[in-house]
Formats: sequence, structure tokens, C-alpha cells
Amino acid sequence: MNNHTELDTPVAVHKETERTGKASNGWIALGFTLLGWVVFLATIIAGGILQSQVDAGQPVSPVLSTTLLVIGIAGLCLMPIPTAGFFTLQPNEARVLVLFGEYRGTIKRTGFYWANPFYSRRLQGENAEELAAAQNISLKKNDKSVASSVVKSKISLRARTLNGPKLKVNDKNGNPIEIADVIVWHVVDTAKAVFDVDHYEQFVSTQSETALRHVASLYAYDHSSDSDEHTSEITLRSNIAEVSEALKKELAERLEPAGIAIDDARLTHLAYAPEIAQVMLRRQQAEAIIAARTKIVQGAVSMVDMALKELDRDGIVDLDEERKATMVSNLMVVLCGDNDAQPVINTGTLYS
Repeated sequence: MNNHTELDTPVAVHKETERTGKASNGWIALGFTLLGWVVFLATIIAGGILQSQVDAGQPVSPVLSTTLLVIGIAGLCLMPIPTAGFFTLQPNEARVLVLFGEYRGTIKRTGFYWANPFYSRRLQGENAEELAAAQNISLKKNDKSVASSVVKSKISLRARTLNGPKLKVNDKNGNPIEIADVIVWHVVDTAKAVFDVDHYEQFVSTQSETALRHVASLYAYDHSSDSDEHTSEITLRSNIAEVSEALKKELAERLEPAGIAIDDARLTHLAYAPEIAQVMLRRQQAEAIIAARTKIVQGAVSMVDMALKELDRDGIVDLDEERKATMVSNLMVVLCGDNDAQPVINTGTLYS
């Protein structure tokens, strides 16, 4: 019974928080390192001179010469260890300090530094080939750009651009559409980016696709009606700024656990899926024709009304209801017709 209880207990996930690490001035450490090289080299030379004197039969202690040689050779063999502790940081670059699996802080200041040479230079468990396979990248034989991004402890804090692929999703109305985005992001918390997620670059790519699919499903591609209720609704095509802001907010929430900040997010491609593109094009053309006809009829009615009022007010002609109806019919045909009206001269009267 106790075994089941222990298995059902959730394991607490430790969340790292970025803190400032400690590193020494590289130039001062370089001076001591060079001094060490010189001292051990001089020790070997001195031991060699004493050993030659011993071989020549001079009264020199062989123990001293042997000791100097051993110390000098051992020192030169160990000197590469502290030499490996040097590193430089460029602007908008940081280094995560990990000593035997324990996080010791992050250095973000630019300059030349020396730190414990046993600080790990490999932060990810997978190699470059595995990461390239996960990201569908063809890794060339001499391509070290991917490998350096995997095995190095240095983290770039510069703004990066991710061009998302075209995705086929369904909008709010269920219409299949094609959509793509571009996001600008940068690392703000190196501890979260390295220790709280596995491969933060791949995490950004995956979450950007998920966020785009979710945002696209919240809005319709375009207005489905000319009523005020529908024209005020936010759509993907008509409200690019609002949709981009919603996408940016969605990405910020999803990427915050990884220590990633979103600088900008925009749609780069938006279209109906090929299987319904022609149908939707005809629908848009029909809506445009209806909207144009509506405007034409409204304008024609106002012009006919104005003409009748002007004729009645100035007393130019006295028209009964039947003549008014005929005049309205003729004017509407002239004003609403697609082709130019052909005048017909009537030499008779309306009643003959």
C-alpha cells in the first residue's frame, strides 16, 4: 500500500532562477597564468642545470635536482587546466556557469574573464546531430554553427527572428485557411532557457506554431455579413494589428516559463486554402456586386426624389400619379442600367 502511495506522489520540478555568477578579471588571471608558465619552465631549466652538475661529479644534491625537475614537469602538465578557464563575452551575450551539474550563476557583462576551468561547457544532453534531426536541419560535415549552439555554455541575448511555416488551420467559422507568421524574440532569463526546457530554440518554434493555430481559430477570416454586428467583429483579414497583438500576448504567456520575451509578432501570409479559394473568390465578388448595386439604387432613389420635388416646386410641369410612376420608372432604368440609355422620342401622348 505504501508503494502505491509513493508512486502516485507527483515529483516536484525544480525551477531555476537566474542569478549573477562570479568570475575574475581575465587580464589579472592571465598575468598569473603566464607567471606560472615561466616559473615552472625556469624550475625545469634549473633542475636540468643541477642534474648536469651532478652528472659532472660536482657536490650538488641529486635530490634537489630531481625534485626541481619533477615539480617543473608536473606544473607544466597541469598548467593547461587553469588556462582553460579564460573566456570572453561580447555585447548581448551571456555565459551560464555550471559546476558538476550545479548552477552557479550567469555572467552577462562584456569583457575578458577567468572562471573555474571545471565549469561545464556543455549544457545540453543531446549532440548536434540529434538537435539537427529534431529541427529538420541538414548538418554538413564542417558545419559548426549548430554544434556550437548546442554544446557551448554561451547564450546569445540578441533578438532573433523566426519565420514560421505556412500552416493550414480552420478559422472561427470552420473555413480552412493558410496562415504564417514571423516573430522576434530574445532570451531574458538564461537559467530558465537552459534548465527549465529542453532546447529552448526548438521550444520557441513549437510554441509559436501552437499559438498561431490557437489564435487563428479564435477569429473568422473575413466578415460574413454587412450588418453592423458582423462588420464590427475582429477578423484575420481586416484587423491585422489586433490579431498580431493577440498573437504576441499568446506567445508571451507560452514562452514565459522558458525565459523568452517576445519583441514582435506579425502575420506574413493569410489566404483561403486552395480547395475553397475559388468558391470564396466568387462569394467575395458577389458581395462586392451586391454592395455596389445597393449604393447605385440608393443614389438613384435619392436623385429621382430630388427631381420630382424640384419639378413640383418650380411648377415646370404638372404630373399626375401615373405620369410620375412612368417618369420614376424611366429614371431608374437610366440610372441603374449597366449600359448607356438609348433615348426614344414619343410624339404621342401617354394615353394614345
